Amino acid sequence: MSQDTPDPVQTPLPPDAAASTETPAAAPHGSAVATSANADELIAPDGRRRKPVRPAETIDAAKKPNGGWLKRAVLAAIVLGAAGYGASLGYDYLTFGRFLISTDDAYVGADVTTIAAKIAGHITNVAVTDNQTVKSGDLLATIDDGDYKLAVAAARDKIATQDATIARIARQVDAQAAVIDQAEAQVASVKAQLSGAQADEQRAALEYDRSQKMLATSFGSQQRFEQATADKARTSATLLSANALVASSQAGLLGARANLQVLAAQKSEAEHVRNELSTALEKAERDLSFTQVRAPFDGFVGNKAVEIGQYVQPGTRLMALIAPTTAYVDANFKETQLGQIHPGQTVDVAIDAFGDHVLEGRVQSIAPATGSQFSLLPPDNATGNFTKVVQRVTVRVALPADALKDGSVRPGLSVIASVHSRDNLQHLSLLDALGFGTANATVRP
Repeated sequence: MSQDTPDPVQTPLPPDAAASTETPAAAPHGSAVATSANADELIAPDGRRRKPVRPAETIDAAKKPNGGWLKRAVLAAIVLGAAGYGASLGYDYLTFGRFLISTDDAYVGADVTTIAAKIAGHITNVAVTDNQTVKSGDLLATIDDGDYKLAVAAARDKIATQDATIARIARQVDAQAAVIDQAEAQVASVKAQLSGAQADEQRAALEYDRSQKMLATSFGSQQRFEQATADKARTSATLLSANALVASSQAGLLGARANLQVLAAQKSEAEHVRNELSTALEKAERDLSFTQVRAPFDGFVGNKAVEIGQYVQPGTRLMALIAPTTAYVDANFKETQLGQIHPGQTVDVAIDAFGDHVLEGRVQSIAPATGSQFSLLPPDNATGNFTKVVQRVTVRVALPADALKDGSVRPGLSVIASVHSRDNLQHLSLLDALGFGTANATVRP
């Protein structure tokens, strides 16, 4: 090939050539390329087929996507939605959320009573199972009552014996009263005899004086004087005997009265003994009643640890009884959060087990000390290195009574507690939230 012959090159194809379906004419002699039967291909002088090079504007137009405007619209909508959602969250925080004091260190609590045996014995019956609902007075378990029934019978027999003793002493008191009456009559009788003896003694003395005077004047006989002397001596002796009888009968009366007092004291002692026996009977009956373990209040049975045949002693744990209507929430707030928490404030109680359902509680009280102060080993920061740790204080939250009726609020459930630090907390306007409005809601000091 001569040097004047041009190198084979690809010549741009006119736009109308690509659409032509006719067979092109033969290329003139000396032409660099020829067109093949396919309009999209060129035949080089060396016989190889090559793609034609299109104009730049044609290539750019082919590369442009047909849905570009739709993508831009979707992207703009996403950006606007995110901005709106962020603005809504920011507005809620400014007007409502920033006045909530929340903690997830909170749990449900309730009155949990440990049911224990009060007497010793073997368990003969267990009337409940775990998680069972019981009413106040329902039977929970039974302890063998044979020994306790015998104790009650023995106590009653002792009381009957003591009643008989008291009755016997009462009869003795009545008999002694009759003895006293007899002694009093005897005293009266001997006193009458004493009066007769005194009269006889006085008459005999007068007769003796007359006889003595008559004998001295020779008007009386010696015999009469001797008779008067003898009468005087006899009446004096009779008077002495009457005085002795009076003293004896009076002593007997005093003895009878003393015996009556002794019997009265014995009767009183016997009555006190009976009272002691009555107390022993009541204790025996009380012990017998303890053989039936009953529920002290309405609730749920849990953690049952007793089985039939088990031997229990006073204090042995049988089961736990939970009162669902006494449920509350203990929320452990940081000490830095306590400044705006006061009793009576509204609390949003979100229990994890309830999902999105939120209960409305009230701040009931605040613990007098942090939880660490009530631990078994309270911290002592007076020695060694010190690292400050934010302490937590328990806040007791009372729950509404209607939410506790079905027993679904169970002790131990996890809670998120949010305290309304504002009175009558509600969504404020943006100006009110920023302090430029006229809302009456104020933060408590």
